[in-house]
Amino acid sequence: MKGLYFQQSSTNEEITFLFQERESLPVTEDNFVKLQVKACALSQINTKLLAEMKMEKDFFPVGREVAGIVLDVGSKVSFFQPDDEVVGILPLDSEDPGLCEVIQVHEHYLVHKPEKVSWTAAAGAIRDGVRACTALYYLSHLSPGKSVLIMDGASAFGTIAIQLAHHRGAKVISTACSLEDKQHLERIRPSIARVIDISSGKVHVAESCLEETGGLGVDIVIDAGVRLYSKDDEPAVKSQLPHKHDIITLLGVGGHWVTTEENLQLDPPDSHCLFLKGATVAFLNDEVWNLSNAQQGKYLCILRDVMEKLSAGIFS
Repeated sequence: MKGLYFQQSSTNEEITFLFQERESLPVTEDNFVKLQVKACALSQINTKLLAEMKMEKDFFPVGREVAGIVLDVGSKVSFFQPDDEVVGILPLDSEDPGLCEVIQVHEHYLVHKPEKVSWTAAAGAIRDGVRACTALYYLSHLSPGKSVLIMDGASAFGTIAIQLAHHRGAKVISTACSLEDKQHLERIRPSIARVIDISSGKVHVAESCLEETGGLGVDIVIDAGVRLYSKDDEPAVKSQLPHKHDIITLLGVGGHWVTTEENLQLDPPDSHCLFLKGATVAFLNDEVWNLSNAQQGKYLCILRDVMEKLSAGIFS
């Protein structure tokens, strides 16, 4: 039985993917589930975080979002039994790659897959669904009537976040990075209040949001990264991102800024402006639930909520 792994070069500049023959799985441990993988999604491998968490090793398993059928359960497993259909995200320290026929997973990383949801849809939506729920429900406390700016709304994460925000009764504004993205966003129903096309670099996001909200600013911003410096001093990949000052400007009183910019730097004038608005800044860390064992119960609730909403067609 083979599994897919990646190996990083000594200079951390190159990554090599390879299949390795794996030994037969041992007897299923107490709280573990033996899973036949039916679908596995590929997401970006955060090698920097693995190094920071001291999880470096010769070969890293590939593929963490999995859906499959339970083959066997350990003696202390209480949530599952053989033949159950399940979905989940393997932990950072998993020894098993999701891209393998059979793996072992601790039961606290899995939930039941609804019958109406396909294998590929379950594995493909679980990570971005968790990210969107975390950003909207736990970090920004979304409620009906709030205005939400979702940057790069045509991305997988952005599209799910838009649909969840609409379901909660929010007014949604989003940005598009290309003509294709703009057309995709304009087809979403219910309709987005305003799609801001930033592909030309001539449209000012803050001005558009203030105009749409009558000068009040938006209640919630979920960014896709921000520029910390001028365009000339940033990499080309950040050229379309708004500057941090734009985000602060367009935030309303009591607003919530959820950022994916892990190295965000706020100068004293930035902090003072946020203070005057009574605004908050929260960081959307993809692995936050995996890094805290004390939050496992809340994490399982989010996984179940994502699958229920996917099954009900609230997002797709």
